[in-house]
Amino acid sequence: MNYTQCLDSLASLGHELRGMKFSLDPIRGILATLGHPESRYPTAIVAGTNGKGSASAMLASILESAGYRTGLYSSPHLVRVNERMRINGEEIPDDDLACVFTEVWECVERLLDARTLASRPSFFEYLTAAAFLHFARGKVDFAVLEVGLGGRLDSTNVTESRVAVITNIALDHQEILGSTIPAIAAEKAGVIKPGRPVVSSCEDPQAREVIRRRAAEIVAPLIETSASAEVTLLRSRNGKCEFDLEMNGKAFPGLVSPLMGRFQVKNAVAAVAAAQQLAQQGWRISAAAIRDGLIHARWPGRLEIVAESPLVVLDGAHNPAAAQVVAEFAREQWHGKRLRLIYASMRDKAVGEIGGLLFPLAEKIYLTRPDQARAAAPEEILAASRPLPQEVVLEPEPARALEAALRDSGPNDVILAAGSLFLVGEIKQALPSVLPDTMRLAAQAALEGH
Repeated sequence: MNYTQCLDSLASLGHELRGMKFSLDPIRGILATLGHPESRYPTAIVAGTNGKGSASAMLASILESAGYRTGLYSSPHLVRVNERMRINGEEIPDDDLACVFTEVWECVERLLDARTLASRPSFFEYLTAAAFLHFARGKVDFAVLEVGLGGRLDSTNVTESRVAVITNIALDHQEILGSTIPAIAAEKAGVIKPGRPVVSSCEDPQAREVIRRRAAEIVAPLIETSASAEVTLLRSRNGKCEFDLEMNGKAFPGLVSPLMGRFQVKNAVAAVAAAQQLAQQGWRISAAAIRDGLIHARWPGRLEIVAESPLVVLDGAHNPAAAQVVAEFAREQWHGKRLRLIYASMRDKAVGEIGGLLFPLAEKIYLTRPDQARAAAPEEILAASRPLPQEVVLEPEPARALEAALRDSGPNDVILAAGSLFLVGEIKQALPSVLPDTMRLAAQAALEGH
């Protein structure tokens, strides 16, 4: 198959959650037939409700700065599926994606014909197998794997990872992972491996107890950043944080969290803790590599500035915990500024609760809908909103919602697009046609200047 045919085949599988298998047997069977590409390099695995993507990107950047050829597997993508598989920050080229995906597809067809595989894998399983194959072909020294959903039965959880990281845990995907924090934490804790260290930056007391129990059961060293890490001299500059860190008797002065928001410091500390555990296992990761890796880490769609004057910021916050930290950031950084909110959500999310956190920030709200079957219509979002926003516009097309917000905004105002990574992706696609080059260049210059 060529690249376009691969994308068509992926699209035929439906959305990420469709066809999910609550077993690791299918992905293990596929990888065994492919010659176990996942076993050809060491890995780290990162789970959590919020922050796992940021922590994964930071850890991968640290390893790259230390001189290792590093793979990063993440999900979902914002604009192109290629974003999910990166080596040293570079997305997999179209031809390489077509090559590894075709090999996985043909492998699956053989297994289905032989009835070794009971049913067709999911969208995520195909891509996970393709990523393992790409990293093996690309001869990576190390791969960082972001869990797609949960942990215990996620198809990324098939390697004996050198370190596991569990970030914050909150209610999300309850229909799959369980309706309580302890139930969800148990699924996340499934990434912990016997005898291998696990770094936890989880704050919820019930979740922490579940992780402690699981680590003790399988004799896995547990590093809780709340107890082992001390952050001092925390200061914010243009929304990004600089801080000094002391952890396990080692000092890391002058660290810079690469992403906007104080909450990202916790993810940065988790990444540093994981890097320190790898260093103790013999990986050559210096304090300078940690500092440089953090500075150069990038993770789009998380309080990402894409334009200035007016300021346009994108965030994929899609559950109440994520919306809460975005709301806190907005009040801290944009106090006194007029804010306009472009909002969309999937139907299976806590639409009313998220709206209750984000809507009070805005002078005007633009309800829209990404091109996804799971997406709620603007009218559905409005019906779930209590109290009702004072001024609201229903605009089904995300690009037109952005155009309307730009027309209504002055140079000192803020436009925030939030509620779904699918919304973030569609707005990023629309930027070249909606925003003048000068606005986007100014935003890029501001980001690069840290």
